[in-house]
Amino acid sequence: MASPLRLIVGLGNPGADYAETRHNAGFWLCERLARELGVSLGRESRFHGVAGQARAEQLWILFPQTFMNRSGQAVRALTQFYRIQPDEMLVVHDELDLPPGQMRLKFGGGLGGHNGLKDITAHLGTQDYWRLRVGIGHPGDRNEVANYVLKPPRKEERADIDAALDRALLAWPLLAKADFNGATQRLNSKPPAPKPDQPQETPKDNPKETP
Repeated sequence: MASPLRLIVGLGNPGADYAETRHNAGFWLCERLARELGVSLGRESRFHGVAGQARAEQLWILFPQTFMNRSGQAVRALTQFYRIQPDEMLVVHDELDLPPGQMRLKFGGGLGGHNGLKDITAHLGTQDYWRLRVGIGHPGDRNEVANYVLKPPRKEERADIDAALDRALLAWPLLAKADFNGATQRLNSKPPAPKPDQPQETPKDNPKETP
């Protein structure tokens, strides 16, 4: 039987300059979840981050303030202090290999070149923890990735990402019960395709041209 979650980590970079950038998608979801659960967040220097506890769920929410490539320092500090096992943790992060509007829940596996995941894995000595991948899309050129993730998404991309974050909140009751299969089915499903517009009638006095 799967262990219930005791820690959710949102990945991002601290500070106003980074708040709206694609790399902070993990922060965005955890901020919403903290509001949903009524969690009071505060600076926790011993954990190198901003953190708070949803006491009813016995769940910690952590926002490392060490910058992305040193996220593991904060995660290790909190997990060691509260004796939280890796499989009791969910890391929420941006994902280049998924388009905006899609998410994937997975346990363990590769790190996809994500610097935050790399550092967490190095500090914990394992990659066997839950991840929620929030799609941000790919610039199409690997040389543009560093610049791409540190810029805000376009308006339509942000709307798709926000819709995905809303679905994640709806799936939270399943995650809270450690129903990871149910949550996976809900989160991994693509958003429904928009209904096609009804074909417009061609006016009789303006016959449709043939190509």
